[in-house]
Amino acid sequence: MTAYSFVAAGTVVGSSSAATPLYRLYQESMHLTPLMITLVFAVYAISLLAALLTVGGLSDYVGRRPVILGGLIVNAVAMMLFSYATDVGDLILARAVQGLCVGASTTTLGAAILDSDRIRGPLLNSVSAFIGLMVGALGAGLLVTFAPDPFHLVYEVLFAITAVLIVLLWFMPETVSRKSGALASLRPNMRVPAQSRAALLMVAPATIASWALGGFYLSLMPTIVAVTMGVSAPWVGGVVVAVLMLSGALSVGALRHLPARRLLLIGTVTLSIGVAVTLLGIQQHSTMALFLGTAISGIGFGSSFAGVLSTLLPTAEAHQRAGLLATFYVISYLAFSLPALAAGVSVPFVGLAVVAYVYGAVVIVLAIVSLIASLRSSE
Repeated sequence: MTAYSFVAAGTVVGSSSAATPLYRLYQESMHLTPLMITLVFAVYAISLLAALLTVGGLSDYVGRRPVILGGLIVNAVAMMLFSYATDVGDLILARAVQGLCVGASTTTLGAAILDSDRIRGPLLNSVSAFIGLMVGALGAGLLVTFAPDPFHLVYEVLFAITAVLIVLLWFMPETVSRKSGALASLRPNMRVPAQSRAALLMVAPATIASWALGGFYLSLMPTIVAVTMGVSAPWVGGVVVAVLMLSGALSVGALRHLPARRLLLIGTVTLSIGVAVTLLGIQQHSTMALFLGTAISGIGFGSSFAGVLSTLLPTAEAHQRAGLLATFYVISYLAFSLPALAAGVSVPFVGLAVVAYVYGAVVIVLAIVSLIASLRSSE
């Protein structure tokens, strides 16, 4: 069950990043503005958050397999909607459906991983999203560049993988017993324990900075690569996103034994440096600097993510963690979507390059604020 849940989680999350290398092609064929592209992305993030806060814990009551099955079916539907999309309305619908799938499935698959492997489960859960996003962006980028009919083939491949997972699910064991309370579990539970408030406030800038950067890469970075750097190959945008996620996954795995404070320090410093190098690459039209900055930023993203959770979770009692995590994810996914949407609104007025510089500068400032807060908390 561990291997199955890990692959399924990677597939679901990877399906969400597969559209990123196609955004530039959608922009050309559907005459989309950067605002439309970021709106499509924001709808996905908000839909994901809504599912996460409502059905995210449903599998504790009805069992893992029914919720996993529902999530995979919804993912298959989303792939079909993407494949037949002809305008921005179709893309928004497909993204909204996909967000429901990811929000419902990731927590359930993560719980299934922990059910079947308590030792390796936390590490697998920490890297599954990063690996899934990397493989989805890289695989789609390669198909867009070297395979025919990318608007359909990318989603047909993911549909086929999802169908195989649906069939294999019938052979997977159930890891929890059903119990009452399923309807009550659908009520969002957002609570910050009194003893957790100072920690949440301290890590909020790092959370916003890292997730805002991830949202920017997954929505606008391929367009920036094409427009401001003059790189026309569609696979480059996918590879840039893949590099961010790969370095994030590697940093989580390599640094997982470090204390929370050190993870936050490493994360905020490398995030600041990485974004600065990335912006220099954009300004100098240097693909090498762009990739280097992205790799360093990924280390910051992964380290910050691990450090934030390691800082927050120990402050809450077991019965308080669900509400605290819900609050954390609300902050995270709003940072994931709203800044990217604001960037899309700004592009017609100041241009892509200026938006990238300002966005990057804000991320750096937030990372530095978090760094200072972490240093002061240890005094």
